[in-house]
Amino acid sequence: MNQPLVSLMQLAKNYGEFAALRDVTFDLQPGEIFGFIGPNGAGKTTTLKILVGLIRRFSGQVTVGGHALPREHAQVHQLIGYLPQAPEYQSWRSIEDTLLAFGRLSEVPEATLRERIPRLLERFALRGLEKKKVRKLSGGMKQKVGLIQALLHKPQLLILDEPLGGLDPASRLRVKETILELRNEGVTVIFSSHILSDVQDVADRIGIIYRGCMLATGTLSELKTRFGIPNDIHVHFSQMPDSLDYLTQIPGIAGVRQRKDYYFVLPLDPSIDEDPVVHRLITETLARNGRLRKIGNIAPNLDELYTRYLESVVKAERTPNA
Repeated sequence: MNQPLVSLMQLAKNYGEFAALRDVTFDLQPGEIFGFIGPNGAGKTTTLKILVGLIRRFSGQVTVGGHALPREHAQVHQLIGYLPQAPEYQSWRSIEDTLLAFGRLSEVPEATLRERIPRLLERFALRGLEKKKVRKLSGGMKQKVGLIQALLHKPQLLILDEPLGGLDPASRLRVKETILELRNEGVTVIFSSHILSDVQDVADRIGIIYRGCMLATGTLSELKTRFGIPNDIHVHFSQMPDSLDYLTQIPGIAGVRQRKDYYFVLPLDPSIDEDPVVHRLITETLARNGRLRKIGNIAPNLDELYTRYLESVVKAERTPNA
């Protein structure tokens, strides 16, 4: 495995007696997309602001490209592009003037800016609107301008705080495609989002933070296994069997939930091999004069996994001596 581009070790940040971050530790590999999720106030934005250099007082170790923060902030600044959660710009500037100003602040050569700005405007469907004033932009258009300014200097690390908020479906798709394209170009991306389906679409790994603590990191499959969250078998009958008693008698099936007429969900024991369960379901359904229209193994998506896991964490907190 390559050396990580980003490394956080025992990162902690207090505001008075409030612990915003507690012992946060994880790495990001070059060319990795890392989805950062958690409830409001969990510590996502604080972590991202530390990476960007906007928060310089913290404990623990943070390095980006081998440079330590906050001591080597200037070197790190050259490596990162950043889109804050609610980007704001000087309202009297045009889109083009705004991007030129940000590019010059990042010391991007003028010739490079003149070449990259039109290409990025085209990518985000803003070409032809260069002279439009910022004050006349919608929230979604401001978000696109923010993404463009973050990409002007071809960063190695792209840090995005809720980049998909306020975007219409077509624009969200374009942003997700861009994130995947950047990954293919070797750019590392860390982004927070409350739209978990979008995180699932693009993230190589996912980190869950709660009350300032990093609860877990991993791929969706790794998290599912670690949390012991089972897959479900969905069964759609075209003809009901004589009885449904046999369903709970098949080893590995943990229950039966009816969603609608002829349609049932069967949660599985997380440790069970699904294939023998499906085979026996088919065999015994036919033996009881039932007919199957559809049967399939459905893994939980990120929304389900996150909700179930967080519910278990909150329940454990509320249960004495848990």
